[in-house]
Amino acid sequence: MFEDSLMESGGRIRTNQKYTTTLSFIIEAIVVGFLILLPLLITEALPLHQLNSFLVAPPPPPPPPPPPAAAPVQKVIQHEVVNGELRTPSKIPKVIKMVKEEEQPASTGVTGGVVGGVPGGQAGGVLGGIINSSAPPPKVAAPQKLRVSEGVAAGNLLRKIEPQYPQMAKIAHIQGDVILAATISKGGAIENLHQVSGHPILVQAAMEAVKQWKYKPYLLNGEPVEVETTIKVTFRM
Repeated sequence: MFEDSLMESGGRIRTNQKYTTTLSFIIEAIVVGFLILLPLLITEALPLHQLNSFLVAPPPPPPPPPPPAAAPVQKVIQHEVVNGELRTPSKIPKVIKMVKEEEQPASTGVTGGVVGGVPGGQAGGVLGGIINSSAPPPKVAAPQKLRVSEGVAAGNLLRKIEPQYPQMAKIAHIQGDVILAATISKGGAIENLHQVSGHPILVQAAMEAVKQWKYKPYLLNGEPVEVETTIKVTFRM
């Protein structure tokens, strides 16, 4: 009997829970439906501006700005006459113009030049006088003094005196070359003779001999000039 009473009480409890659940579900559905239908029944409370902004399509974008105006094309006018001369046209012209040459002034009887002169020169002018002149060209002034090598000067030597070997140099067995510097005058004589190198015992004998040498005058443009050169005197035993 105790078990039967427990089973009966359990069945009633489960039956009451089903009814309660169903009833609560129906009540919640009614409340939710009322909340959903309430805004539709009271239209004054709805945000009409926001709804209109959502429903109305946005305005179209503004049109793009017009493109900038193209720069005017400058026409290059080509003339057929440049510096008073006709040139070949690049295209066939529609209108052909007649070019009239200006008449040259009448001749005054004076020619523009002379025979042997230049075009446009005057008769008896400076250029014509120089070209037709029979006078010889002016002479270029010759330099006062030139410097020549020892070999060139030796080629103009006319008279050579051999030096006397110093007795002291023979005893001391001294030999060698003596270099002298000199100026050959326009007449070919030795001037300004002085020592450059050599043994002192041999220098005096070399200078005494060279002072007596004679050269042919050195000519430049047909005129004799003074020359500077070096002279070598050799002493050998």
